[in-house]
Amino acid sequence: MTANNGIPAFKTLEEEAAWWDTHDPADLQGELKTVRAHFAKNLSAGLNIRLDPHSLEQLRSVARKKGIGPTTQARIWIMEHLGTAR
Repeated sequence: MTANNGIPAFKTLEEEAAWWDTHDPADLQGELKTVRAHFAKNLSAGLNIRLDPHSLEQLRSVARKKGIGPTTQARIWIMEHLGTAR
């Protein structure tokens, strides 16, 4: 059974990833649907924050354990503190 003519239906994400590792999307152009993407501009403004080396390393360590970047972790903490976390 296939999702499209040449693209099989997959049971798991791992199975799908393995299949795409060995197939070129260019060979399936007639089967893939084109979608229009819209990107919002200026969602936020940048802010530079200076931290001492020890605090910066603590921030990086916490973020690394969560699998996110230190900037993302700092933003989460700020938004939580402001009560605007999403």
